[in-house]
Amino acid sequence: MSPAVLTLLVALLPGPTGTGPASADPVGEWPLRPEPTVVEHFDPPPTPYAAGHRGVDLLGRPGQGVHTALAGRVTYAGMLAGRGVVVVDHGTTRTTYQPVAASVAVGDLVRAGSALGRLELAGSHCFPRACLHWGWIDGETYLDPLDLVGAGPVRLLPLWRAAPAAGRAARPVPHPYARLAAPGLLP
Repeated sequence: MSPAVLTLLVALLPGPTGTGPASADPVGEWPLRPEPTVVEHFDPPPTPYAAGHRGVDLLGRPGQGVHTALAGRVTYAGMLAGRGVVVVDHGTTRTTYQPVAASVAVGDLVRAGSALGRLELAGSHCFPRACLHWGWIDGETYLDPLDLVGAGPVRLLPLWRAAPAAGRAARPVPHPYARLAAPGLLP
């Protein structure tokens, strides 16, 4: 079974229906310890059935402990398409972990950092290496799980504005290249 089909099946597992991405990223823990190397980054698909990478792959070793990133309730722990999968519901979001030989059962409450099971080689996205495919989902929207541990993409905002931010009396800062550009080319 292809990784895209498997990921779709995991996404269809029971979980809350969200109204969109979480507004503020919760603070979570790395599911592998020590902090692992990211082998494959999050690359969300442009449409629900398009190609993409709906999580991240973290380099590990067979038998390594897998931990939940956030506190929650286990909603799935078992085999899916020949791989061990664990899904933890966190209220408005859920995290997924595969391939994992689960040491938890459906309904178990887990704290952030709690053991979920052991990393398996069979079903690894990085075969012949062992890696954990870690996903984070809000309803049907995939999120970058690296945001949970502060390792996601850097979000920068421009210093200059055409007008001050709402409720502030400060003067706008001019665009740093305004005197070098032709009129109308800069925001």
